[in-house]
This record gives sequence, structure tokens and C-alpha cells, in this order.
Amino acid sequence: MRIRYNAPVTLTFTLLAAIVLVLSQTIAPSLIPTVFSTPAPFHSNAFVDYIKLFTHVLGHANIQHFIGNFTMILLLGPILESVYGSGFLLLSILITALATGLSNTILFPNVVLLGASGVVFMMIMLSSITNFSKGEVPLTFILIMIVYLGGQVWDALTKQDNISQFSHIIGGLVGSFLGFYRKK
Repeated sequence: MRIRYNAPVTLTFTLLAAIVLVLSQTIAPSLIPTVFSTPAPFHSNAFVDYIKLFTHVLGHANIQHFIGNFTMILLLGPILESVYGSGFLLLSILITALATGLSNTILFPNVVLLGASGVVFMMIMLSSITNFSKGEVPLTFILIMIVYLGGQVWDALTKQDNISQFSHIIGGLVGSFLGFYRKK
């Protein structure tokens, strides 16, 4: 019996985020604000600010934040990788990182964003339409839209906390678009 690296994008993404978390919690406490969170405010002449639009998904505030995101990523990622392929999943993660990072930077210029929850919501929405046929909308997709994204809209309107429901919504919309756009 041997252990297989069965979902390379999912596992590498998880490993990189875990390394960033361990380093930021031990020997490099300035790592997250320096490289692994969105810039606030954005400096269009700073190359690192552009990189941070992608790398913010690797930064997490603490172990609970990391576990909350990567439990779902480790659950959904391998399934999505087997259905859509590693290349498509990697591209989906990068598009989601850019979409959540850029929208946060534009709409909330003084708010720092970090974490992979936008990617989680992209995966949730993408997984809800893995078996759709052209001309049909799966009922599971509609229900997930109502439950997950509707819940995030509700929370955004009624709660004030340190959770970016906006990035959850953007991630979910990206996953929906990619799922309907991608032909299996």
C-alpha cells in the first residue's frame, strides 16, 4: 500500500498555505502583511501590490481560519480536479484570487483581505454544476445559490464582522461562471 499525491493542485495549494501560516506564526510575523494579503491602499507602481492580488489566498490569520478554509478545499478540490483537470482547477483558483483581490482593492481600498474563502465558494459553486447538460440548470446549483450565496448576501447586509462576505459572493460567482463556461 502506498500514499498517492492524488490531487496535485489541491494538495500543493494546501501545503503552500500551511507553510505560509507556520512561518507567519513563528519566525516571520510580517510575512502576511508584506506578501500574503491584499494591498491597502493599492500602489499601482508597486510590483508587489500586483503579486498580492494573487497571493492573498495563501495568507491566513490563524490556524482556525486555515482549517475552516482548507477543510472544504481538501474535500472539494480532489473531486473538481478529477472532473475538470488540474490545469482548469489551477486556472480557476488564480482567476478567483484575482477577482476577489481586485474587487476588494477597488471597492474597499483600505480593507486588507486574506484567506482562501473566495476559493472555497468558487469550489462550492463549481461542484454544484459538475454534471450539468447544455440547456439545463441543475436544481442543486439553484439551491446552493440560494443557501450559500444568499446566506452571504444576508450576512453582508446584517452583520458587521471581520469576514469578507463580498469575497465569498465574488468567489461563488466566479465558480458559477466557470462551471457554465467550461464544457466537460
